[in-house]
Amino acid sequence: MTPPRQPSAEDSNPQRRLVRALLNSIRSYQHHKTRRGAIALVMRKLARLRYEVLSVLTGSDVGITAKFGTNFRLPHPVGVVVHERAVIGDDCMFMQQVTIGILADHRVPTIGSRVYIGTGAKVLGHVSIGDDARIGANAVVLSDVPAGATAVGIPARIIVRKSHEAPSPEPK
Repeated sequence: MTPPRQPSAEDSNPQRRLVRALLNSIRSYQHHKTRRGAIALVMRKLARLRYEVLSVLTGSDVGITAKFGTNFRLPHPVGVVVHERAVIGDDCMFMQQVTIGILADHRVPTIGSRVYIGTGAKVLGHVSIGDDARIGANAVVLSDVPAGATAVGIPARIIVRKSHEAPSPEPK
């Protein structure tokens, strides 16, 4: 028998519970979209209804067909807009007022794993954000950001790049 789970501070925060429910409704919709039959149709419609209500309650617009990995976090979901074809990796965190969207070419961004996107940042068009990248507050990203880099400004420029290589041994 497993011991009961201890409640965490996150469990008592109603906003976080709403965000978790929103993301679960998106996953449920996507799961039932691949199924056939009357039950799948009903479940898909219920998931879509939950999604619509929770989008209004959280103040965010995460596309119902957007692909996102595990542990996707929206600590302050108000004003977050994610295009329905966006691809987001694992362990990403978006702050409030973030936009992941398209430009005239109608192609969407791809965001790697462990990416942090600051308040008010915009990632637009066919760009790739590498793993472990950080996007500063209010940055407007219109070109690729390499893995481990930090991008800031309008338009965004790279200011810091982490090395993913092992450190060289110290001389004796």
